[in-house]
Amino acid sequence: MDELLIPVCSSVEIVDSGKGRRFPVSVHGSDASGFVVRYAGIVYGYLNRCAHVPIALDWEEGQFFESSGLYLMCATHGAVYAPTTGKCEGGPCTGARLRKISVCEQDGQIYWSPDDYVRPALA
Repeated sequence: MDELLIPVCSSVEIVDSGKGRRFPVSVHGSDASGFVVRYAGIVYGYLNRCAHVPIALDWEEGQFFESSGLYLMCATHGAVYAPTTGKCEGGPCTGARLRKISVCEQDGQIYWSPDDYVRPALA
């Protein structure tokens, strides 16, 4: 069976180390969000939950990078994450990781794929 690809946005909307894009998902039957960002030309996707306390990372919708553009940062706790791995590199959850979401780019679009944990949004 082919992998389910769910569209997120156009590839040109996600600029390197710039604003990302949230998208709706479901986790254990509850509404949540995932997000995509681009770093060093590659698109990465994660569940929008800090590894320290499960709250959204972005300080303003789509703003996931800290000011240098080198790390993703939790707006509430200041935890910083490597955009390529989701590993917390500093802050209250050092060593923990963001939950990765499988993403890909095809024909100028960014897509995500559900897994056993992160499912399509209920509504």
